[in-house]
Amino acid sequence: MLPLYLIDAFTAEPFAGNPAAVCLLDGERPDRWLQAVATEMNQAETAFLLRSKNGFDLRWFTPASEVDLCGHATLASAHFLWEEGYLRYGEAARFQTRSGLLTATRDAQWITLDFPATPPEACEVPPQLLPSLGLSGVTVLRSRFDYFVVLEDPAPLHALRPDARLLSEVATRGVIVTTPSDRPEADFLSRFFAPGIKVDEDPVTGSAHCALAPYWGARLGKASLIGYQASARGGTVKVELAGDRVLLGGKAVTTVKGSLLSEAGSFPRRGSPR
Repeated sequence: MLPLYLIDAFTAEPFAGNPAAVCLLDGERPDRWLQAVATEMNQAETAFLLRSKNGFDLRWFTPASEVDLCGHATLASAHFLWEEGYLRYGEAARFQTRSGLLTATRDAQWITLDFPATPPEACEVPPQLLPSLGLSGVTVLRSRFDYFVVLEDPAPLHALRPDARLLSEVATRGVIVTTPSDRPEADFLSRFFAPGIKVDEDPVTGSAHCALAPYWGARLGKASLIGYQASARGGTVKVELAGDRVLLGGKAVTTVKGSLLSEAGSFPRRGSPR
C-alpha cells in the first residue's frame, strides 16, 4: 500500500486553503497510472513523491494533465514529509521537478518554498480572454505560465464569474486576476482560473505568486509582501523577492490519512482493455 494523504495548503485551519493529494511512491510508475490516480483524486493537483539520491523527485498532475510548477502541492508535500518523519524537523526538503530544484524549509510557524520568479510582461491579448471574464479596459500581461489581469478595484475581483467554456479556449495554463487589497493584513488580492486544465477556480495558487510577487513588489516598492487569494476557501501567501527567485511562505494542515491499495499499483492490468 502507498501512503495517500489529503492536505490543505496555505492555511492554518482545516477545510480552507487549497487541498492537495500527496502520494509517496515505492518506485517508478507509468505516466498513465499517475494521471489515472490524479483523475481519481479529482483535486486541483495530486503530488507524487519518489525518494531519490539527493532528496525526492516530485511531479504534479491535475485531473487532466501534468503541470510544470505547483506551489500548494509542493507545500503539502513538504508538510507530509516532516509530519510523517521522512525528514527530520530541521532538514530541508529538496525536490527535483520539471522546473528544476525546488527547496522547502520549516520554522515553528511557516513552511517556506524557494521558487523561480515568473514576472509578467506585456503581451498580445487573446480575443476570448476579456469577454470570458466579463471585463474590458484593463491591463493584461503574461507570465511564463499564465495571463495576468490587473484591476484597480477589488469589487469586480470579488464579483468575477468567468465563462469557463470560453476561457478554456484560451491557450494558457490559467489566468491570474489581481487587485490592490481591501484587507488590512494583505498587500494585494488575487484569484486564479484554469478551466483548460479542468480547474475552474483554484482556491490558492502558490505558483501564481511567482508572478504576483515581482509585479506588486515593483509597484509597491516592497521586497516582502502578503498576498490573499480571495476564493471561496481563501488562503494567505507570504512572498519575499530574492533576485530571480521568490520565497513563498505558507502553512498546511493534514485532513485525511489513507493508503492507495497495492492492487491498484499495476495499472494497466495484463489483459485489460486499452
